[in-house]
Amino acid sequence: MDHAVNQPKNVNLPLLSYVGFTFLGYFIIGLSLSVLPIFISKNLGFSLVIAGLVISLQYVATFFLRAYSGKIIDGKGPKPAVLSSMLGFSLTGIFLILAYYFKFSPFISLGFLIITRLLTGCGEGLIGASPINWAIMALGEKHTAKIISYNGVACYGALAIGASLGVMIEHHFGLYGIGILSIIVGILGFLFAKNKMNYTNSHTQDSQSFWKVLGKVSPFGICLALGGIGFASISTFITLYYNYFHWNNGALCLSVFGGLFVAGRLVFSNVINNYGGIRVAIACLLVESVGLLIISFAGSSQMALFGAGVTGLGFSLIFPALGVVAIKSVSPSSQGSALAGYGLFIDLSLGIAGPLIGGVADIWGLKYIFPFSAMMVAIGLGVAFYLKRKLKF
Repeated sequence: MDHAVNQPKNVNLPLLSYVGFTFLGYFIIGLSLSVLPIFISKNLGFSLVIAGLVISLQYVATFFLRAYSGKIIDGKGPKPAVLSSMLGFSLTGIFLILAYYFKFSPFISLGFLIITRLLTGCGEGLIGASPINWAIMALGEKHTAKIISYNGVACYGALAIGASLGVMIEHHFGLYGIGILSIIVGILGFLFAKNKMNYTNSHTQDSQSFWKVLGKVSPFGICLALGGIGFASISTFITLYYNYFHWNNGALCLSVFGGLFVAGRLVFSNVINNYGGIRVAIACLLVESVGLLIISFAGSSQMALFGAGVTGLGFSLIFPALGVVAIKSVSPSSQGSALAGYGLFIDLSLGIAGPLIGGVADIWGLKYIFPFSAMMVAIGLGVAFYLKRKLKF
């Protein structure tokens, strides 16, 4: 890869300028995250399964855009992918506004929301691995673990902030306000990216096809996908879960989840290099399972809030821990495709989780969604143990 000739000694500030794109993208995603399930089920009158399916369309679109994104990054550099993603995020705001104005025609409004979710998924698919690769190309591969960790802080921190802010905006201005803010943030991100230097991969002769790379990273991706079920259950259904028990401030769980997630990334930033990715993943999946069980048996909103924090702490290092190992399984020239392929599994997880957990809620009741999620994460823990033994980490 073509890296900057004079790499800065202190990479923190320039690193933030790259993962800032991740923050902007996921901030826009977070704005409607806690709002849309309630809007679809309460305002438009559709079932929880429909709400889950519409939310999950984002992750379906992201799934298909990941491969394209990896091809762009390995061939043309990450800048074009980031620019396209920011335009996509701005377009989501326009369709949110249309959905708001047609809220008294449920099927028309739902149609605009479907377009919104598809565009959001396209934006997420393009932004997913792009800032990570951009930072690695600019700052050097030795900072890979730190870059992935900081990118995750930007991602989930933005989701938490966006979700809480989105609830407040929707309360005062409806989806219209969220749409306007999405357009503005997307345009700002586009202008910021347009003025940054692009980097390209000069060693493409030994690059492999995306699907071959996907096969190499899939064992780690499957483990990641199972761990992602816990995040999906909180991000998509926690507000409905709180409404079910007549508790207040359900969106606060997302903020606490995000806060402990960020704390885990910052406080334990060196454990992956010290103990290895698989060992860290095992510990994190265990903690995440415990957090989901705390929510499952919580008798108050405060206890559920505590469980969300423990879940966030557990989930914090799963992506970078497994991601560092996944990247090492391929050649440097296929790094963009490796990160894109690895990221597919969290998209798959979040895409399946919406209708799956919504189905659990519709059939057995909302109180069973977190025991189910804990069981899925526990299976992920089993997969991690298998990887440790099979691959001798």
